[in-house]
Amino acid sequence: MAALGPGGYARNDAGRGQSSPPPSPALCLRRRTRLPTAPEDTVQNRVSLEKVLGITAQNSSGLTCDPSTGRVAYLAGCVVVILDPKENKQQHIFNTARKSLSSLAFSPDGKYIVTGENGHRPTVRIWDVDEKSQVAEMLGHKYGVACVSFSPNMKHIVSMGYQHDMVLNVWDWKKDIVVASNKVSCRVIALSFSEDSSYFVTVGNRHVRFWFLEVSTEAKVTGTVPLIGRSGILGELHNNVFCGVACGRGQMAGNTFCVSYSGLLCQFNEKRVLEKWINLKVSLSSCLCVSQELIFCGCTDGIVRIFQAHNLHYLANLPKPHYLGVDVAQGLEPSFLFCRKAEAVYPDTVALTFDPSHQWLSCVYKDHSIYIWDVKDINKVGKVWSELFHSSYVWNVEVYPEFEDQRACLPTGSFLTCSSDNTIRFWNINSSPDSPWQKNIFSNTLLKVVYVENDIQHLQDMSHFPDRGSENGTPMDVKAGVRVMQVSPDGQHLASGDRSGNLRIHELHFMDELVKMEAHDAEVLCLEYSKPETGLTLLASASRDRLIHVLNVEKNYNLEQTLDDHSSSITAIKFAGNRDIQMISCGADKSIYFRSAQQGSDGLHFVRTHHVAEKTTLYDMDIDITQKYVAVACQDRNVRVYNTMNGKQKKCYKGSHGDEGSLLKVHVDPSGTFLATSCSDKSISVIDFYSGECIAKMFGHSEIVTGMKFTYDCRHLITVSGDRWERRRGCPWLTSL
Repeated sequence: MAALGPGGYARNDAGRGQSSPPPSPALCLRRRTRLPTAPEDTVQNRVSLEKVLGITAQNSSGLTCDPSTGRVAYLAGCVVVILDPKENKQQHIFNTARKSLSSLAFSPDGKYIVTGENGHRPTVRIWDVDEKSQVAEMLGHKYGVACVSFSPNMKHIVSMGYQHDMVLNVWDWKKDIVVASNKVSCRVIALSFSEDSSYFVTVGNRHVRFWFLEVSTEAKVTGTVPLIGRSGILGELHNNVFCGVACGRGQMAGNTFCVSYSGLLCQFNEKRVLEKWINLKVSLSSCLCVSQELIFCGCTDGIVRIFQAHNLHYLANLPKPHYLGVDVAQGLEPSFLFCRKAEAVYPDTVALTFDPSHQWLSCVYKDHSIYIWDVKDINKVGKVWSELFHSSYVWNVEVYPEFEDQRACLPTGSFLTCSSDNTIRFWNINSSPDSPWQKNIFSNTLLKVVYVENDIQHLQDMSHFPDRGSENGTPMDVKAGVRVMQVSPDGQHLASGDRSGNLRIHELHFMDELVKMEAHDAEVLCLEYSKPETGLTLLASASRDRLIHVLNVEKNYNLEQTLDDHSSSITAIKFAGNRDIQMISCGADKSIYFRSAQQGSDGLHFVRTHHVAEKTTLYDMDIDITQKYVAVACQDRNVRVYNTMNGKQKKCYKGSHGDEGSLLKVHVDPSGTFLATSCSDKSISVIDFYSGECIAKMFGHSEIVTGMKFTYDCRHLITVSGDRWERRRGCPWLTSL
């Protein structure tokens, strides 16, 4: 087994790498020599996570704030993202157990973060924020941890299991023991500690319960004692589902505030009695948080209502975020954010956390966007920071080509992602003050969003949230969205295929839709443009319907040929060759077909030259820079390398060193020196293309990696996944090619 390097990455101690000046992109594309042996300290720092573009927080249990510094932490798959909004910088904590994280909370002093996990026998873990290392782990649940919290005096941690677990544990985390425990009879959604640490409150389905910590733990008992709890007296509101809770602060320290899905804000007094409640006048509310003077209630349609804590008087609404379907590229002036569009739909608010040091309120919305608002003056609220992320499965990533002249439609270093939320998004994280490309007010990284067919119904994540009027909710149609895309070599066109079999061509200067055709009867799985050096401009599309269409780009994407060699879904298609063009495809029928182009009187045709039948399913493939070799990702976790001219296998080596799973993706870097693979065990490996030696192994995604691309300078690897977020890994050692 490979040892773990910094940040929980596995590393191979026998790898290679050497410090030298970073190459130019041109050099990187041409140099194909192997790396010499590197010193051990270079090997250990091979790969680092640079940026996460996404969030998986489903409610306020997935969002937390350091009360002393204002840093905000949120969940992204198996990673905790710690954001400094003033500097717009991220730090990351990795759950090396490879289980997706379900909840988190900062300690009151900001030195630690506690996390809970999803899955079988989940662990409650304590992390040192500065060191990014685990300091304690505690096993006490069976099926997942719904929420966690430090007590204000930092003596205890409380963890609440999922509804199939029902266990509520109080931990003495420094001794790694459960000091008190009990079971609840219904689903718990949120919890909050009193300011003096003497009790905490849990809320959920027809449930508001006060748990008294000092009474439970003061007895000198060596083992775990029953946790003593008393139900809140709900009166006529006993049938409500409560989704948010916050114990009062300062003068209101003896009171507890709760919010229900039905839109009721409730106040309980020191005797657990429902003292007063008010109707928020919304169709659904989902979260709340408090300061010493204010109460913030998150509701549908981007609404956050603000009340006075001591008398529940309504004060104001927070400004709404962007409306669904907004053109972020037009948002160049700050006033654009506060423009209201007639009949616009706004994303629902799902999570809130308050920063008392700066008086900032962080909000997560149902379209997976995050806003941080300055609420020092609630009559003059300003935006501190914001980002807009994909709200559903991210299927594919493409890096925009680099040009030395002025024909580029996007700035250098841009990349594109597509998703089941029916959007294609254009990103660039290389913010330069001298860049002619203007940044918009919504995001520091998102340049543009293309809404396919102007569809906004899939922009809100419905997979984990209650429907309006329904407790469990109904998942959206997962067949929606853009499945695959490809940028033309001249950087002018973007081809995309959706999950219904439609093929679209967008012009990238003005984002006009040039072509739309119902190309396939099932989802489009792969697209590929031919390379300019072949002298032909073709686009091939392949689908789950077993067909390959070859389209002529210069003739407005007219159909040249349809191929039906495969007997099952086609998983990858590539063009190869410099003068004599070839087409290579592989599929779930375990076959690879090699074809050569022939010009006939009736047009261009591809004729089969070789057929390779393997004993394992073939999921993906890529061509190296020489066009001589094609690397294929196989179900048996091997990478098989074939000669493109004669179809003969040249090499076979492990693409993943785990004991389970299948290889799903393979990508050769622009220098032809390394390839990256993704496995269904959610791991990513970087491998020496020639020797098959594993250089680095990485984790972090909580779902399978659906796409990955090296940048043209070979410094970064961008990976995307079904966990709805993109990850950009810095590979500083790859620059020494």
